[in-house]
Amino acid sequence: MRSAARVIYLDWNATTPPHPEVLAAMQAAAEVAWANPASVHGPGRRARAFIEQAREAVARLVGLDARDVTLTSGGTEANNLALSHAFGDEAAGAGAAGAPSAGAGAAGAPSWGRLHGALVVSRIEHPSVTRAAEGLARRGVEVAWVDPEPSGRVAPEALAAALDRAASVAPVRLVSLQAVNHETGVIQPVAEAAAIAHARGARLHVDAVQAVGRLPPEAWAGADLVSVAAHKIRGPKAIGALAVRPGVRLRPVLLGGAQERGLRPGTQDPLAAAGFAVAARRALDAPARYAALAPLRDRLEAALIEAGRAAGDAPLPNGEGMRAPHITNLSWPGWRGDELCAALDLEGVAVSSGSACSAGTAEPSPVLTAMLGPERAASAVRFSIGEETTEADVVEAVRRVARVLARLRSLPAGS
Repeated sequence: MRSAARVIYLDWNATTPPHPEVLAAMQAAAEVAWANPASVHGPGRRARAFIEQAREAVARLVGLDARDVTLTSGGTEANNLALSHAFGDEAAGAGAAGAPSAGAGAAGAPSWGRLHGALVVSRIEHPSVTRAAEGLARRGVEVAWVDPEPSGRVAPEALAAALDRAASVAPVRLVSLQAVNHETGVIQPVAEAAAIAHARGARLHVDAVQAVGRLPPEAWAGADLVSVAAHKIRGPKAIGALAVRPGVRLRPVLLGGAQERGLRPGTQDPLAAAGFAVAARRALDAPARYAALAPLRDRLEAALIEAGRAAGDAPLPNGEGMRAPHITNLSWPGWRGDELCAALDLEGVAVSSGSACSAGTAEPSPVLTAMLGPERAASAVRFSIGEETTEADVVEAVRRVARVLARLRSLPAGS
């Protein structure tokens, strides 16, 4: 039976609770922005104003121009749009980073045949990147995979070697590297990756979903394409954005109307856009709030390791590189991560055993498997805190973790 105890939410990487100011903005927009923003009449123009406010707020957040921001259904669609833009017949004549590809943009329809060029991508990217890369590989793109170091960091030298390896087969059009790993919090060397990619005539896409609003803009410095998701910065779900540098011309992955300059057909949601705009504005100074969480995260991690040691086996930290200040990922010897998450859920502690986008699968985390092997991956649990996490939350969460470990240790073998 589920405990009636207060739920302690330690899964801020999966999603963040929408901020009250975001909810208020969406409620206010619902009163005046219910019309179709593509309509040219007055109600449509009022609705469209919220769309443009979101576009401008995202542009300011990531440091790019509002004219180069495409609103999407979230980070997954933004990542897919970013990866697909560089390949196909239209991209065959693309030059160095920043050079437009012939026929792309609003008029560039997706090509469903064989594709051209090479892509370099790490093994620890979000599923919306790795699976998109696998799909491109099935259609002819040469994909060079980069293994991480055991620390969780993708070494610039490994990226450079992968670029050179791929270039011997086909022109490298794109490198994709996340700013912050979604499971370990390890910060990736984006600036170095940008220099390496640009020196070889390739563009760099950065999945900054876990970085914006948590780290300063240096975390995605040098990127040609940047993906963002509203619900990671206390905004609504089902809206995100892909921002690009001037000269990067996208190709749609969906066909339909002319919304978002034909790059993302489908009726936009002014209510979600209103919330996204507020969340993006709040995120400008959020990195300072997250930096202040590092001592609390460190106390949580130390207390969890001690609780595991007291129960018989200390958990092993996953991700020893420089990390975002709010994440800890631990493997618990002798236990399955998903089973521990379920047991903690019954105690009112919300955590996860991997990417939320992979929840429900039987496979261990591909990220941790690439870093440390399947055994470590199968026993991993991610704890991620946020702006509203308190010292009392951490103390109580650790107490409940200790209770779960003691109960599990007392169970007969095989039960």
